[in-house]
Amino acid sequence: MNALKELIRDVKAAMGIYESPNPELHGLLAEFPNPGALYHAAEGVRDAGYKHFDTHSPFPIHGMDDAMGLPNSKVGWICLGGGITGLSLGTWLQWWTGSVDYPLNISGKPFFAVEPSVPVMFEVTILFSALAAVAGMFALNGLPRPYNPLFYSKNFARATDDAFFLHIAATDRRFDAKGTRQLLDDLGAKNVEVIQDKGTSDLED
Repeated sequence: MNALKELIRDVKAAMGIYESPNPELHGLLAEFPNPGALYHAAEGVRDAGYKHFDTHSPFPIHGMDDAMGLPNSKVGWICLGGGITGLSLGTWLQWWTGSVDYPLNISGKPFFAVEPSVPVMFEVTILFSALAAVAGMFALNGLPRPYNPLFYSKNFARATDDAFFLHIAATDRRFDAKGTRQLLDDLGAKNVEVIQDKGTSDLED
């Protein structure tokens, strides 16, 4: 049972959803002075062996995925699966309607042929690819997610304006309140804040 809980926790962490077993300590939020400092801090945290961490900035920082040690996005494979499903469904639809459900003999032409079926097969392929890409993006990002313990930090609101943050979750196996805080200080953090998961009721007040 504990192994299953750990697996579920790791899957959610891969989606950016960190569920700490201790609600009094969700993680540590560190602010850095500029994009370069945040980039190098991400490299340092990655090299220290941390996996459950994320960065937040007002704009994308080139190379941040590599600095965090993130693998290539799986959305492309999900989109490919959706496209194959759509192509298969479109082909089946054309064959079923033309050969089985409502066959019509038009000038001796075959009930099913690929050439006149291409527009429908193409459109269904594109439709399912797009739907799979959007659904995969939402699922891998753990969206929609209207609640996040980081919202308890008033300083974190500046992440969409002029501040650069790195959050290390308490779910990480290498997380240690004192040791992790010291690591963030050594990496140049100008402010380190303890984040607590107080639940949703306080956010509603």
